[in-house]
Amino acid sequence: MSIERVRSYFESVGLADRVHEFSMTTATVEEAAVALGCKPALIAKTLSFLQEDSPLIIVTAGDVKIDNKKYKQLFHQKAKMIPRELVEEYTGFTPGSVCPFAIDEHIPVYLDSSLKRFPIVYPAAGSSQSAVELSLKELEKHSHSLGWIDVCTKPE
Repeated sequence: MSIERVRSYFESVGLADRVHEFSMTTATVEEAAVALGCKPALIAKTLSFLQEDSPLIIVTAGDVKIDNKKYKQLFHQKAKMIPRELVEEYTGFTPGSVCPFAIDEHIPVYLDSSLKRFPIVYPAAGSSQSAVELSLKELEKHSHSLGWIDVCTKPE
């Protein structure tokens, strides 16, 4: 089970108490915000794209969307989300549970600057009923991010 892989990772780094499981779904930004009792913007959504035929992950704030012009300018191709039925094959996680932790090392992870407004954010933890509470420095470290990028619209 994917959450067990993520939980095991966070146990190995002394942060197992930050992984939360809920009786309700956290598969969407809105559902995760209700489960956590926070604003949707604080949910760090993990988006999976195809870059050529390889997966690419971008973690963004919950209140923004990908800006196609910015994405194309940075990655030199149009933003193409991984089709829902192929998400698990490419990322190891089912739709609604994709997270930037305990993933294959060949999958590049980027963090969008939309997250920088917050000291704490809540990405998924490997299931559609989970989240992990992390500071931005912890998110950067434990996602093994390749860096901060700016590919999103401005929050409303």
